[in-house]
Amino acid sequence: MKLGRAAVALLLLAPCAVRAVEPISLGLALAGVLTGYISYPRLYCLFAECCGRKRSLSREALQKDLDNKLFGQHLAKKVIVNAVSGFLSNPKPKKPLTLSLHGWTGTGKNFVSKIIAENIYEGGLNSGYVHLFVATLHFPHASNITLYKDQLQMWIRGNVSACARSIFIFDEMDKMHAGLIDAIKPFLDYYDVVDEVSYQKAIFIFLSNAGAERITDVALDFWKSGKQREEIKLKDMEPALAVSVFNNKNSGFWHSSLIDRNLIDYFVPFLPLEYKHLKMCIRVEMESRGYNVDEDIVNKVAEEMTFFPKEERVFSDKGCKTVFTKLDYYLDD
Repeated sequence: MKLGRAAVALLLLAPCAVRAVEPISLGLALAGVLTGYISYPRLYCLFAECCGRKRSLSREALQKDLDNKLFGQHLAKKVIVNAVSGFLSNPKPKKPLTLSLHGWTGTGKNFVSKIIAENIYEGGLNSGYVHLFVATLHFPHASNITLYKDQLQMWIRGNVSACARSIFIFDEMDKMHAGLIDAIKPFLDYYDVVDEVSYQKAIFIFLSNAGAERITDVALDFWKSGKQREEIKLKDMEPALAVSVFNNKNSGFWHSSLIDRNLIDYFVPFLPLEYKHLKMCIRVEMESRGYNVDEDIVNKVAEEMTFFPKEERVFSDKGCKTVFTKLDYYLDD
């Protein structure tokens, strides 16, 4: 029988509990000893992940992570830093923090959810308190939507009961069956308690390609007007983005009560990336692999990418998503 480090630590705390224990009684002895984390939480949490031992979020560290790893997304950076740091510094939030990230593939939505998780829990996406749901994987069949609703409520209720500061990430919201996400509406609303559980300290993050066309239209209009993309304000995007997502029949948010009841705190637009941003991604990837940055390779990889619209060729149609695999070709030379 193998014991985890936490179990070993707890056995050391109470040697009398397992002294001369008969094999048949070992399970019962361990069960009693493992409850020692209630009496010795600090020692227990040195060996096992504990909800109460989450990282103290540093606004400066989160800002630095986003500045060093996320390119071309001035709106997303500002919203994420202010929303997440403000929420976590509030000891008594009125409702869970709910962020909906929108934009084309490769613009950084998944990357940002990863950065948020890593700045709150040491294990990041691998933490037992961070939960990822992928629409096409976890909710594939429209015929099972009633079952999925029940399961989703059960999963969220159970995890928040175990850790109030749980993080839930829903990927591919544009592929989720309409109506399914409304099952969690009570958990996102302004209730102190729902069925004896408080959800006010939880974080919900939704990732979607829905609304990307609207975001591109605004970015392209600014480009055609000779304005810098950094001049785009959240007010130029957010209201129209919310309406676009709400009315998109191919979105999991189609006519959703989450939007209708204003339970999404921020609709965060991720702008399409330009040529210069791809080069930034390539440089960072080369450095992360231990290579010196070779601008000749950077240019070759960037030039292989495809851009849209067809005539203007301003924005990368895949963002930074495929630059890493294309980089492999040149680094193997």
